[in-house]
Amino acid sequence: MGKVTILGTSSAVPDENHENTHMVIQEAGRVILVDCVGSPVQRLKSARIDYDSISDIILTHFHPDHVSATPLLLMALWLMGRKAPINIYGLHDTLDRMKTMLDLFDWKNWPGFFPLAFFPMDEAESVLINDSFIKVTAIPVKHLVPTIGIRVDFKRSGKSMAYSCDTEPCPAVEQIANGVDVLIHEAAGNTVGHSSAGQAAEMAKKTGAQSLYLIHYPVGVETRVRLLEEARNTFDGPVSLAKDLQVIEF
Repeated sequence: MGKVTILGTSSAVPDENHENTHMVIQEAGRVILVDCVGSPVQRLKSARIDYDSISDIILTHFHPDHVSATPLLLMALWLMGRKAPINIYGLHDTLDRMKTMLDLFDWKNWPGFFPLAFFPMDEAESVLINDSFIKVTAIPVKHLVPTIGIRVDFKRSGKSMAYSCDTEPCPAVEQIANGVDVLIHEAAGNTVGHSSAGQAAEMAKKTGAQSLYLIHYPVGVETRVRLLEEARNTFDGPVSLAKDLQVIEF
């Protein structure tokens, strides 16, 4: 069956127990990394995921707390002998900037480097991946830079999840999260480009989500307790703080 492994849960400033927000989606041999930060090989090992099994990378937006370690992962895979290609998805703006970043590292001259296939999406709802087992849909949301949220439909189980990414409350999240079993929603705070825990809970309520996981949150203990209370005051379903290295099965 499908599963999502939360590799990190923190907002922009992590601590020793919380890495920046990113995750892995797995289904029927497909291994999709959503954003790439920190020390990716080490983190994937901690999650017991074979780093060489990564088939696809989705880059949600070009902020360093989401994509800064992408060149590091690609270099590590190359040095360890990877030959299989990797597909990389994101908005035109995000992928153009990532290509520029890779060019600064002169990646095209790394001898024997494995192929990268870039799949830019337009500023509209787009199906990124669709095979016999999984469908991944992306849609632009409302953040400080061009950003996407994603929906994942696991075809074998009939279950679904949505990840808001960094965003203010907006119709796009409501659209992709409609009727999902799990909504993973950011809770960095009610500021420009972000959402509070209460706003995340309101979105879960609007969409009819079965459960809510708060992610991309400030890591202080008192803050985390307050976030849960705030969300539970609005949403009657199960509410959890996503945890680093947590696995959610579908």
